[in-house]
This record gives sequence, C-alpha cells and structure tokens, in this order.
Amino acid sequence: MLPKYKRILLKLSGESFLGNKSNGFDPFSPEIIEQYANDIKTVTDLGVQVAIVIGGGNIYRGMNEAESGIERAHGDYMGMLATMINGMAMQAMLEKIGVYTRLQSAIKMEQIAEPYIRRKAIRHLEKGRVVIFGAGTGNPYFTTDTAGSLRAIEIKADVILKGTRVDGIYTADPEKDLTATRYEKITYHECIGRNLKVMDMTAFTLCMENNLPIIVFDMNKPGNLLEVVLGMNVGTLVS
Repeated sequence: MLPKYKRILLKLSGESFLGNKSNGFDPFSPEIIEQYANDIKTVTDLGVQVAIVIGGGNIYRGMNEAESGIERAHGDYMGMLATMINGMAMQAMLEKIGVYTRLQSAIKMEQIAEPYIRRKAIRHLEKGRVVIFGAGTGNPYFTTDTAGSLRAIEIKADVILKGTRVDGIYTADPEKDLTATRYEKITYHECIGRNLKVMDMTAFTLCMENNLPIIVFDMNKPGNLLEVVLGMNVGTLVS
C-alpha cells in the first residue's frame, strides 16, 4: 500500500518514554523507545520522510516559580536540555536498527548535534534520514507542542502526528469518564469551542492558521504509526 502522507512530523511527549513505569531514577523505558524506533523504521522503509519532536517531561518539567524558586525562563532552558537527552536516546535506538538520523538543536551544542538549519533539515529528509529536532524553539515560554507545530510548518510537513497514550480525542477524559466517546474527525473551531486541549493554544493556532492537519493517536500500540501513515481510521483527525 502507498502511504497517504509523504512527510510527517511525529510529536512525542517525554512522559511517553517512561512507558508504564514511574520516573524514579531512570527516565527511560528501553522497551518503549525500541518499539517507537521499530515503528518509525516501518514507515521510513515505505519512503515516508520523518521528523520528530520530543518533549522533556520525563526528565524535567517546568514548575511553578513560587513553588520551585526557579524562574520560568531558567526552568524552560532546563527543559530544553531534557529534550536533547531524549533526542539522543531516540537517535541511538534508531541507528542501532539501521535508520540514519540527524539530531538538530535550537541551542548550539556542536559536540552532540547540528544547529537547526531549516534548509539542511529538509535536505536530510529528502535523503531519507530521520531528523530529530531538539531544544524546542530555543526560546523560553514556548512548549514543545509549539516547537512541533513550528518545525512542521517550516519543513512543509503534510501532517502532525501527535503520539499519546490514548487512541484519539474524546468528549471527556476516557480514564475518568467511561461514557466518553472518541471523535473520528473534528475541526479546529470545534476543538476550541468545546475546550478540547489537543495542544497548547499557541501550537494549535499555528496549525489552524496554516491549515496543517493534526492526528492524535495511541503511539504505544505497535503498528499504529504505520496504519496512520497509510490513511487508516486510527486516532482523531483535526482539520
């Protein structure tokens, strides 16, 4: 089967790297990262160009300044460094199974990553390399959701695939409300009107203004990424 999407941006949360374990002293579940890497390889083998943005919440999540004593901007930079650790973990696992990658950082750290250069990133994608974007946008006060939306628009991705622990967008939290039902398709305006928190508002608005579709799906189910890329009815499409 031919893929529906030629170039995708996969947005993963840092918490997803934990799998079913709590944080403790180990911020990674090797099994879940290996599963993600294998799923990504299945779509790159079809010729799909893949870019990835990963959050850093499994290592450090920005906290309320009044509680932590760390000012917001400082804390956000700490979070950017956490995304680089996750990016390096993802890169290592992908290259272990034979997928060529490039890690690009919005903050200069030449020993471990290329600086983010838009045209270079696109060229890597055209050559079949998976490009991992780290350090968010390089600016405090912006989330990795916003970084994902921004990078997807910059590289002219066909879609943002937001991998989560649930299989789409529901009328209510399915973990708390058993009567919640999943939307197959929903518009940007319906999401805003019903206060469905798909992404933070800055990220969501960027997608809406640039007509960039978002698919929210369960990344923890092996094979789901391939089904989404093939255009099957998996997750929820926001357009």
